[in-house]
Amino acid sequence: MKNKVFPLLSVGFGLLLVSGPLSAHHGKGAFDMENLTIEKGTVTKFEFINPHALIFIEVMGDKGNVEHWIAESSSNNHLSRGGYDKNSLKPGDQVIVTGHRAKNGAYGLELQCKECSVADSQNKVLLGYYF
Repeated sequence: MKNKVFPLLSVGFGLLLVSGPLSAHHGKGAFDMENLTIEKGTVTKFEFINPHALIFIEVMGDKGNVEHWIAESSSNNHLSRGGYDKNSLKPGDQVIVTGHRAKNGAYGLELQCKECSVADSQNKVLLGYYF
């Protein structure tokens, strides 16, 4: 019996060490969670995939240049429960995206908050937060 305890404890400890970083996937440290950013643009691609749906948007920058933004939403499974599907957004859709911008200044938005959404020019929500 004593011969089996040490290997069992070693395996358990090893699994504990490896499992710690798994929760880091849902960390929001890379995004400015204190402020909302609003961008208006055109959807170029919508990937209704796991682990997060991705919305690719072209935005006209302040200097007249085109900026390529990526907005990350919830999983397709989660969004499906809210009534959204792969056809909720289509290339060419004019949208207003509200989300939390990447802290490093990249053209990235995190859309997993109650105030976050993708709306059309009449503010009809095309893709929103669902819980």
